[in-house]
This record gives sequence, C-alpha cells and structure tokens, in this order.
Amino acid sequence: MAELELYERRTYDVHVGQMSKVLELYSNEGWPALEAGGHSKFLVGYFVSDTGPLHQLIHIWRFNNDAERRDFWKNLFTDDDFMSFAVQLRPLLQKQEIQLMQSAPWGPRP
Repeated sequence: MAELELYERRTYDVHVGQMSKVLELYSNEGWPALEAGGHSKFLVGYFVSDTGPLHQLIHIWRFNNDAERRDFWKNLFTDDDFMSFAVQLRPLLQKQEIQLMQSAPWGPRP
C-alpha cells in the first residue's frame, strides 16, 4: 500500500472587481518569489473558479506529512520577497479557507 500524502487546499475569496489585480500581482511578484525561493516544489496547482462560488483563487499543495507542511509555511513566511508580495495581496482578499485532505489509499494522485 502506498504512503498517504497530505494535501492542503487554500481558497481565497477575492473582492469583486479585484481578480485582475490579484492575477497580475501573482504573475509579476507572487509566482516569481515562490519559484526563486524554491517553494513551488510543493505546489500541485493554482486555479480560478469558473462556476459555483465566483471570485475565488484556489491553490493546492502536496506534502508528505504535517511536519513538512508546517516547515514549508514557516519558511515561506520568512521569505522577504514573498512577504512583500503577500502584504500587497491581503487587502484584495475577503477571506481565506484552508482544508487539509489526506490521499485515499487507492487511485491516481496528482
């Protein structure tokens, strides 16, 4: 049986009318900071809602365990380039929801 992995889904509700600013900010500052700091290796993907609740930016991360997840966020929040981006992003968001999911012991995984 394969080892179970931990997935973290973060959903950001963006203020109506601000999604284009969020996408531009992520493209120009957020994503480059994630890549430059080596943080993107845990990323499964970023998504923008198209149906259901709108104005949402969703990202999914994959970790071997909760200790690895906690170390990742601790390290990311000490990255000056990423935090410079995060300070600009926060006013564009209404709320954030975090969901931890454990992989099932069967089927494909991203």
